[in-house]
Amino acid sequence: MPAEDLRRLGYRVVDLVVAHLEGLRDEPPIRPGERARLEALLREPPPEAPGDVGAALDVLADQVLAHMQHGDHPRFFARVPSPSNGVSALADGLAAGFNAFAGSWAGGSGPAALELVVLDWLRELCGLAPGTEGVLLSGGSVAALTALATARHEQPGDTAYLSDQAHASNVRALRVLGVPHVRVLASDERFRLTAEAVQAAITADRRAGRTPFCVLATAGTTNTGAVDPLEALADVCARERLWLHVDGAYGAPAALTERGRAVLGGIERADSLSLDPHKWLFQPYEAGCLLVRRPGALERTFAMAPEYLRDVLDEEVNFRDRGPQLSRGTRAAKLWLSIKAFGVAAFRKGIERGMALAERAQATLERTPGWEVVTPAQLAIVTFRRDGDDALNASLVERAVADGYAAPSSTVLRGRTVLRLCTINPRTTDAEIDETIGRLTAFDT
Repeated sequence: MPAEDLRRLGYRVVDLVVAHLEGLRDEPPIRPGERARLEALLREPPPEAPGDVGAALDVLADQVLAHMQHGDHPRFFARVPSPSNGVSALADGLAAGFNAFAGSWAGGSGPAALELVVLDWLRELCGLAPGTEGVLLSGGSVAALTALATARHEQPGDTAYLSDQAHASNVRALRVLGVPHVRVLASDERFRLTAEAVQAAITADRRAGRTPFCVLATAGTTNTGAVDPLEALADVCARERLWLHVDGAYGAPAALTERGRAVLGGIERADSLSLDPHKWLFQPYEAGCLLVRRPGALERTFAMAPEYLRDVLDEEVNFRDRGPQLSRGTRAAKLWLSIKAFGVAAFRKGIERGMALAERAQATLERTPGWEVVTPAQLAIVTFRRDGDDALNASLVERAVADGYAAPSSTVLRGRTVLRLCTINPRTTDAEIDETIGRLTAFDT
């Protein structure tokens, strides 16, 4: 493509992104598309001849990318949003334009050096000791798989422990790895995994001839934002010589704040810690991270030396040896550029804002008749329930999505359907929280 044409189209892409970000509040946070209509629009044989790229970009922006959940929408409260930011999008575009490779030092020393810097920033953010190593990955699912593969390599065994509130990606990772005994333990009244339950299960399993190797704790569950008692679980793991993996995909960045550090006490004792910058560090997809306190553990688990990689500089860090991917682009550029642009203080303020929004939602619910707060605000998640049956509560979420103003979600706690708001987008206003609850209330009249 001629340079001038590419430049013109690049400006067009920037205009489309800026228009999207500026117009988010005027759009619904979720716009599902009908399969038949999208198929009719998109389905065709691959074209043999060149086409109108500008028109194709419009289809992408106006049809394809419009029909999805907008995790960067200030009124998207479902699951765990991805608030994102425009500066990081620029970094992603720049890295893609340079076709950046971050699999080996020989193939991408600049991207590898940047990743080392970003990993050390994240290590410091979470309070882990110097010498901790890591790798950037697609997200929490691959981070869990990578962490548990490392745990099993370093600490061979056949039994792992986690709570009934742990993210499903952890169970899937254990299944993929072929771990035969996965002990899903009942959480306590605060939806946390207790050290007592883990210790009792370990003792019983050892008596039964099993070999425990790993405890999976959660720093911010998806359902309620609960944080498992990390210090107590670390004590159990130290005593039993087990690997402690902490799933901090959602909650770990709260360590940037004073309140968060208090809640996350003990996270620095994790043998491995996963976190997703595309959640509470406001990055666009994909941006996951795994940190491992034991130097060399990732390489011992994943390093391979085929003959076609003989020219790789083994004395340098090669991220292909720290995880399952050899072909990997840079995920560090966007986080680096956004931190350079905004500063850590802005990220800290954004995280504090998310916690304050959840507390406001809780206060609004408590003074509005007909609502029960099921779990109070924890790390920017609050769950609640309308007086009535499960069908009513489920219908409120459906009506909210159809209404198009806000997107809450539902989950099930102790057999009851509850509504849930995850308020980590710092662009959300107090008025939008109040209006969301007001509309949910009105749907029951």
